[in-house]
Amino acid sequence: MSRKFSIPFLLGTAVRTFFLQASWNFERMQSLGTLFVLAPGLNRLYRGEALAAAYRRHMSYFNTHPYMAAALLGTVLAIEEEHAAGEKGAFGVLEFKEMVMAPFAAIGDALFWGGVRPLAASIALFFAYKGYLWSPFIFLFLFNLPHLLFRFAGACRGYRSGLRLLEYVQHWRLPDAAIRAKETTVVLLGGLCAYLTVVCLRQESLAPAWGIALLPPVILLGWLTRKGVSNLILILTVAALVLCIGQLV
Repeated sequence: MSRKFSIPFLLGTAVRTFFLQASWNFERMQSLGTLFVLAPGLNRLYRGEALAAAYRRHMSYFNTHPYMAAALLGTVLAIEEEHAAGEKGAFGVLEFKEMVMAPFAAIGDALFWGGVRPLAASIALFFAYKGYLWSPFIFLFLFNLPHLLFRFAGACRGYRSGLRLLEYVQHWRLPDAAIRAKETTVVLLGGLCAYLTVVCLRQESLAPAWGIALLPPVILLGWLTRKGVSNLILILTVAALVLCIGQLV
């Protein structure tokens, strides 16, 4: 079947995903935003009562990660195109949305909120400590580059691949990428903490080797975290201890 939607049209659809969360409701979450994204494509595929039915169809409950939505909705356009041509696929459009939106939300949360954003922030911290005023722009660039790639390339890939999008997502191993990003963030923050410790010791005319004395408390805090002690309690306790030590010194 020949495709009706060109790449410029799909890129325009990806732009509309920026407004996916412009209107929420507690019953159907992102349904109105989803219809806004899909409306130009539906207008090309249907007329009259069929168009009204398509609009009602996409006013159903929908909620996923906004950066992953473009690829998902690109596939939805492909399914709607098959439906308009009278072809029957393996899944209906509502079945596909219900099946995929929750896994995509979990992948997006882990990858972008838990992986890319902390990683970009930790890299920007190195430049911020050095006094570079453009360090916030480093964070924005490093965070938005993958997010924009997923929006625009995702919309095109989702439409061109159809249901095979799920194979691509599995091939990209996005959950593993999220884990690697988190591990890299931890290493970078550990290196930054070590560097700041050395700098502070030198400012106090102390040998950097005294920084080794911080390893036992760090190990203890890590052990307590693994044992399930609340991170908030640990943070408050450490802050109180530091304040007390500062008063004594």
